[in-house]
Amino acid sequence: MNETSKAVVRRLFDSRFANRYFIGDGIDIGSGPDPLGQYGMQFPLMSTMKNWDLMDGDGQYLESLEDECKHFVHSSHCLEHMVDPKVALINWIRVLKPGGHLVVTIPEEDMYEQGQFPSTYNDDHKWTFTIHKKASWSKKSINLITLLTSKEFSDIEIIKVEKIDHTYRWHLPRMDQTAYTSAEAAIEFIARKLTKEEIKRKGLYKDQV
Repeated sequence: MNETSKAVVRRLFDSRFANRYFIGDGIDIGSGPDPLGQYGMQFPLMSTMKNWDLMDGDGQYLESLEDECKHFVHSSHCLEHMVDPKVALINWIRVLKPGGHLVVTIPEEDMYEQGQFPSTYNDDHKWTFTIHKKASWSKKSINLITLLTSKEFSDIEIIKVEKIDHTYRWHLPRMDQTAYTSAEAAIEFIARKLTKEEIKRKGLYKDQV
């Protein structure tokens, strides 16, 4: 519930969101009724914000958007709804300008699904996510570190991968804590798209990884 708004409260304590990540022309994929663009006062360096939702087309492909047309891409609790999260991320990065940032939050499987899938709390979730562990109870689990370090993403650098449990109460019985106004049960990851010069300097080419 209002996951973007919850994240804004937390992100205000990290100046990089206001002066580095949310700068220029952005897109909010799966914005719904709680778009990032409503917080222009908190992130004043945002120039324009495109709210992308179902009526705009399939968020997995962003077919109407040209390559490298956005300075940043934001998505809150949308990737888990995609038929193919890898294809979605490829296209989300495709529309990023070199040097731009991808900021994504997704449910963390042990805090949100809590050992049951299909999800008890959202029957449209197609995948569960963990940062990194050897095994998962979920047959639809995606190991985020494995995903982000696959060869398809050699044109990005990972800035941050964080488990967001600041207001999560581990002692409570099984329930959807995100239904409360403050609780997050998420993973947030941030990546930066490398410039062509950086890719060349680092020797990073997709056909060589």
